Amino acid sequence: MNIAVVGTGYVGLVHGTILSDFGYNVTCLDIDKNKIDNLKKSILPIYEPDLKEIIQKNFKNKNLSFSTDIIKGVKESEVIFIAVGTPPLEDGSADLNAVLDIAKLIGENITTSKIIVIKSTVPVGTGDKVESIIAQELKLRGVSINFSVISNPEFLREGRAVKDSLQPDRIIIGGEDIKAIEQMKNLYLPFITKNIPVVSTDRKTAELIKYASNSFLAVKISFINELSSLAEKIGANTRKVAFAMGLDKRISPDFLQCGAGFGGSCFPKDTKAIINLAKTYEEELSIISAAISANEKQKSRMIEKIVSNMGNLSGKTLAVLGLSFKPETDDVREAPSLDIIKGIVKYGGKVKTFCPKGIDEGKIRLNSLSDSVIFCENEIETTTDIEGIVLVTEWDLFKKMDIIALKNRMKDSFYFDLRNIFVENPEIKKHFKYFPVGER
Repeated sequence: MNIAVVGTGYVGLVHGTILSDFGYNVTCLDIDKNKIDNLKKSILPIYEPDLKEIIQKNFKNKNLSFSTDIIKGVKESEVIFIAVGTPPLEDGSADLNAVLDIAKLIGENITTSKIIVIKSTVPVGTGDKVESIIAQELKLRGVSINFSVISNPEFLREGRAVKDSLQPDRIIIGGEDIKAIEQMKNLYLPFITKNIPVVSTDRKTAELIKYASNSFLAVKISFINELSSLAEKIGANTRKVAFAMGLDKRISPDFLQCGAGFGGSCFPKDTKAIINLAKTYEEELSIISAAISANEKQKSRMIEKIVSNMGNLSGKTLAVLGLSFKPETDDVREAPSLDIIKGIVKYGGKVKTFCPKGIDEGKIRLNSLSDSVIFCENEIETTTDIEGIVLVTEWDLFKKMDIIALKNRMKDSFYFDLRNIFVENPEIKKHFKYFPVGER
């Protein structure tokens, strides 16, 4: 089977690569020539564990190819995955220009029957728009070609995208064409034989499942973060509360770790998008709206925690460990680290920062603060001659740091552990003025 994947970001590149690893002939397409040329040389635009090795293997055995010739790729494929970006607009809605442009191109160029699969995260009703655009283009050409539009949302976690692609919790296939749904089930047969659940439904329901899933997880994170604020004031232990809650099978322990707030490319974008969608139907999603507000409050609370304990930050330098929104990714989009660094600078402090993979993007996103932020080469340089540490991202590298050597490099001993990585280490409070999240 010939498959075209349009878009070589997180979703398209990972999904296309995994499909090629199952023996399909996959062409990953993108308009960015530099990106495509680099992919042919195994230079990836993203960092994702294990991805490079699988790309190299399947590129070598010719199951996987990369091209900028989108028209040719669309014409020669049986299944076309649309996996382009849908970034948020100022009002929080999703920018669908790239998705709709690809739909138009498909309608202008296909000559045989196709299944068009929307892999991008899109608002409910986007599949209808894509279907309408393709049909209109075919009408303008005066041709009749069978095609079906399927919604097949992704649920990849950055840093674990390869594993999630190989072992997904479920596969969602949404459409009105029963034959096309069955063809998609055949495509995913290597997964289905592993007893991975498949949910077949209509297209709009499939589109809503994606937003509902991410919004619920965002609510769960915001819930425990709000609880952590109360726990600190009354002297309770949020970790123990979360552990006990998680033992209830109705709740589960996942996403109940308090911290500096959620970030990345999914939760902030998707929660805002579903709120915007609801407004167009005159509905108010008050719980999701509250989760967004609580997340912003949590990031502000982290800054307040630093200032209230260290006092005037003027003339002081703090080390911010971790820029990416989570470990094992280079994604700094909407990361709490950005807000925290900006907050430190706002209160007169200087920042030294290091992240194993997020430095390059961090430099771009914090470019306006170049006079106050130093990007370091390693964790040793970052934590030398500073007054305090703010650990934002729980990379293993930071967990393994020698706390005695760390203390000896510092001018003062403030340690704000916003991921609670040392909270169970009895030595930490002997050497540092230690401040975790969610407990005293």
